[in-house]
Amino acid sequence: MDTKVYQQVPDATGHFGNYGGMFVPETLMAPLKALALAYEETKHDEVFQAELSDLLMNFCGRPTPLYHAARWSEKLGGAKIYLKREDLLHTGAHKINNAIGQILLAKRIGKKRIIAETGAGQHGVATATVCARFGMECIVYMGAVDIERQAPNVSRMKLLGAKVVAVTSGQATLKDAVNEAMRDWVASVDHTHYILGSALGSHPFPMMVRDFHRVIGLEAREQILEREGRLPDLLVACVGGGSNAIGLFHPFIGDEDVKLMGVEAGGDGIFPERHAARFQGGKLGVLQGTKTWLLADDDGQIELTHSVSAGLDYAAVGPEHAYLKEIGRGDYSYATDDEALAAFQDLSATEGIIPALESSHALAYVNKVAGDMPEDSIIIVNLSGRGDKDMEQALKLLDLD
Repeated sequence: MDTKVYQQVPDATGHFGNYGGMFVPETLMAPLKALALAYEETKHDEVFQAELSDLLMNFCGRPTPLYHAARWSEKLGGAKIYLKREDLLHTGAHKINNAIGQILLAKRIGKKRIIAETGAGQHGVATATVCARFGMECIVYMGAVDIERQAPNVSRMKLLGAKVVAVTSGQATLKDAVNEAMRDWVASVDHTHYILGSALGSHPFPMMVRDFHRVIGLEAREQILEREGRLPDLLVACVGGGSNAIGLFHPFIGDEDVKLMGVEAGGDGIFPERHAARFQGGKLGVLQGTKTWLLADDDGQIELTHSVSAGLDYAAVGPEHAYLKEIGRGDYSYATDDEALAAFQDLSATEGIIPALESSHALAYVNKVAGDMPEDSIIIVNLSGRGDKDMEQALKLLDLD
């Protein structure tokens, strides 16, 4: 694959091949185009990039380690497994990479009120954190169901000064939180910036979020070359909207010998309304600003979703992932709730690292395949977040409390 050609994706209208675009109310078209222009300017602004680099290192805690999970590798047999430790970042997940980049962009364009949506709460915490750092008003929309199952993160957001708005419409989870955030933004776009939390939504968000997370893959590439003298055979990351995955994958897209595997939420199995595996049971459609693969019925109505992880139960997948699958560069599988919980427990007991339930889906895939791979093969798994937020829920489900 010609990496230089791929770097031109998305095009000027925000399309990744057949996916992406700007499917938004007319009132948002001009602000989104202005945001895209402002973002393009920051790419070449040395002052902006220097401030971002400084904050990523001294506030967020980059670079994150690439950790050889020796005991887990030995237990599974076969491949040598490395974990990209995004769980060690400030706030406990990869989400801070994007939040810090977007708050700098908001400051640049003069917006002082920040809104965000959150599912598992990690993006909400990251947004609340950067708003506190820069003294900006912060409103976070969160589904009532997610508020209940992610209570520790709700407390963190409030402590950081954010207003957490409970969303009770629809399924009261992530999709509904996005709806409410977009309604707010339509009414307040003149003074509000929406820090969207994943590689979703209208252009330029999928591109921006990807770019702010590319640091994951850039670091992993440099680290594995230093440790092993070669690139990995397999990259694995969980995929809800897909921000942590595209951040890891993107710097490797031109390396066709490196397999890219995204792992969706299989829930209770691939049955209607009991999973969130868009590539397994989905179809092409438009949701919340972007054209991509999504879960909908024959009438085009968005289906209910389910996952043990609050961050993976979104009905659509990021448009760049849809494009990677279409051109054959990315592969996508799924892990069920039970498989993710088993991996959650396994890594905790074997390596002393408690992963987020979202990340546990990627770990579950590795549980399946590592033992069948040659001993000289290398896997990098993106450990996108830590599991503090999931402890109460996981202990009940595993009957360990």
